[in-house]
Amino acid sequence: MEQKTRKKRKLGSYPFVSVTLSITLALFVIGLFGMLALHASKLTTVIQENIELQVFLNKQITSSEISKINRTIGSKPFVLKKDDAPVIRMVTKEEAAEQFIKDTGEDFTEFLGDNPLRDVLIVNINPGHQASDSLKMIKADIEKIGGVYEVSYVESLVESINENLTKIGLILVGFFLILLLVVVILINNTIKLALFSQRFLIRSMQLVGATAGFIRGPFLKRSVWYGLLAGTFASLMLFFLMTYANTRIEDLSQLQDIQSLAILFGSIILLGMMVGFLSTYRAVRKYLKLSLDELY
Repeated sequence: MEQKTRKKRKLGSYPFVSVTLSITLALFVIGLFGMLALHASKLTTVIQENIELQVFLNKQITSSEISKINRTIGSKPFVLKKDDAPVIRMVTKEEAAEQFIKDTGEDFTEFLGDNPLRDVLIVNINPGHQASDSLKMIKADIEKIGGVYEVSYVESLVESINENLTKIGLILVGFFLILLLVVVILINNTIKLALFSQRFLIRSMQLVGATAGFIRGPFLKRSVWYGLLAGTFASLMLFFLMTYANTRIEDLSQLQDIQSLAILFGSIILLGMMVGFLSTYRAVRKYLKLSLDELY
């Protein structure tokens, strides 16, 4: 006689490959957007750190006076600082003349008989002081310093940069919230459909006297495990994609911060575990409350 054996379905088990793959792809998409947001944020910081003021100095000024002006400006809170040092560089009138001749191909000193340019201090401004009103106050403050002839900056360019960065930030936040909602709904529906095949097993456990906590336990443990695996797979995919992109796009690595990327990958793993746990809890709770007719 031919014997047929039927594999027993274990409590808490549901399709591993399909569920893990679905959650991995959902997390990969939101992680990819997160990486784009991090790169955009770093690029924004780089742009803001390159907003400069040109401080033109009086003619016939001595080196000691220039050093004093440099120290005075460097002590101001609006000056960008890196490694606790103010980001200020000096361009002498000789260097400025040499650059002008190089760019235009004309030596204006030959027919003028003198170099009319001035020594200039290039001051990088802290991003927190780059509003239009703040820059006007900074300009007036520096011009009060003795030995300073004039302070100049491209006002229209600064306003345009600030407006565009604000718009881009709002758009990115809006897209992220929408994408996060879509990912949560997708993972929730995936787990709900996976648990649909276990609804009669859940009812059988209820009929033999199993408590709700006893029935939920295996499902919740497995959901956390699936979320951990999916988050790890998604993070690895993002890491390999980023590594490949660095080989194809020049200087892209300069926009990457190891700590921020580590936080992003950790958040993806945590999101997979949390959404998997909560979705499973809701789905099992729903099936525990359904009547036999509703289960069919």
